[in-house]
Amino acid sequence: MTNNLLALVRLLRPKQWVKNVFIFAGILFGRKIGDLDLLSSVMLTFMAFSLMGSSVYVINDYLDRDADRAHPKKRTRPLASGAVTPSQGFLAAAVCLSLSVWAASAVNMRVLIVVLAYLTINCAYSLRLKRFAVVDVFCIASGFMLRILAGTWGLYIQPSGWMILSGMFVTLFLGFGKRRAEWVEAGGLTASRASLDSYSREMLDTFLAITATGTVLCYGLYTLDPQTILTHHTTRLIYTVPFVLFCLFRYLLLIHTSNHGENPTRDVFTDTQLLIGGSGFVAAVLLLTNY
Repeated sequence: MTNNLLALVRLLRPKQWVKNVFIFAGILFGRKIGDLDLLSSVMLTFMAFSLMGSSVYVINDYLDRDADRAHPKKRTRPLASGAVTPSQGFLAAAVCLSLSVWAASAVNMRVLIVVLAYLTINCAYSLRLKRFAVVDVFCIASGFMLRILAGTWGLYIQPSGWMILSGMFVTLFLGFGKRRAEWVEAGGLTASRASLDSYSREMLDTFLAITATGTVLCYGLYTLDPQTILTHHTTRLIYTVPFVLFCLFRYLLLIHTSNHGENPTRDVFTDTQLLIGGSGFVAAVLLLTNY
């Protein structure tokens, strides 16, 4: 019973909930942290995305269970290994989905629309779109973008265009980093994922360079945007750019020298230097904007 419960928890992947920190971008860069009512809405939105993400993982693992059994690492996943039956998995997914819809509805209709869009895109990804190169990464990036959108537009915080572009580039950067790590692990063999057949190491390195450059440029322009300066009452946000550069360069180093990248969440939250860089970035934003 205990082992089955632990396997069920692993199936829902609560460790991946940390991805939803993107939802907090709106209150951080919109100077709304002190608004307790809004903070409550953000927490409910975080819950909605976390639970919906868990239900999506169950669906994806069920569809991939046969391929996962042939994979040296993924064969230990609960559905692939038989530790959790499909009926148990679907029941857990249904509970998570229902609670997610309730939490999103408790915030407002906008958040519910974004959460349902997240579910729709991920179902399309699991069923078909993950087979197509580039499209697959844009689907992954869309999940992060919808988190940012839920934490801004969904909560009636006007998002900056430059912030949205920065988010798009950094999430594409993480997505192509993930594909590069999978390509390297497969040794150029593409049986483990259909879309890998269309990629090459050189192509993925080019995509990483483009998206890293786009991230820095768009974030730099965000810090200099007149609307940003008006919102934060400072021109000093430009001094946070070195933290962004450091984190990008550090992550590229890990991808190229340590075969990291396949699990961005684990990499970001287990690498000491990335943690220091990320914490320094948040601290600098709070200090320079006089929170």
